[in-house]
Amino acid sequence: MELKSFIRDIPDFPAKGIIFRDVTPLLKNPAAFQKAIDEMTKILQDMKFDLIVSPEARGFIFGAALAYKLGKGLVPVRKPGKLPYKTVSIEYNLEYGTAQLHMHSDALQQGQRVIIVDDVLATGGTAAAIASLVKNVGGEVAGMCFLIELSYLSPREKLKDYDVRSVLVY
Repeated sequence: MELKSFIRDIPDFPAKGIIFRDVTPLLKNPAAFQKAIDEMTKILQDMKFDLIVSPEARGFIFGAALAYKLGKGLVPVRKPGKLPYKTVSIEYNLEYGTAQLHMHSDALQQGQRVIIVDDVLATGGTAAAIASLVKNVGGEVAGMCFLIELSYLSPREKLKDYDVRSVLVY
């Protein structure tokens, strides 16, 4: 089964000039979704970590499935106003604007090692911002895992200090 055949390209979304890689066809196909999670699990097998940290919204889907499969906890990273407890935050640049992310200030214990999981690695801005949040609360980034990497946007330049792993590369 070729996972790329379940990724739909949406031109000019969310802004003109952006090609959005839509994972919803993959999510609705049980065999494709299982294979995606199995492949992500395989590339994480040799990594030592305590928790998975994932941003909303699609990151939650992949992060939660991996956390369950690997027997790890999940730390959500959310947009402003979505977490009920005291948070730490960071503002960062996207390829089409700016955004802000929040994480509970007590989400990690000092020295806990995490894997950052998301559906798509584009410019690396979101992953770098999450890595900063993890460090701000005393955690360590053991690595990052993505279903899709958009290599033509050179995301690894922003993430050169991290072990970045992707299942599909465009």
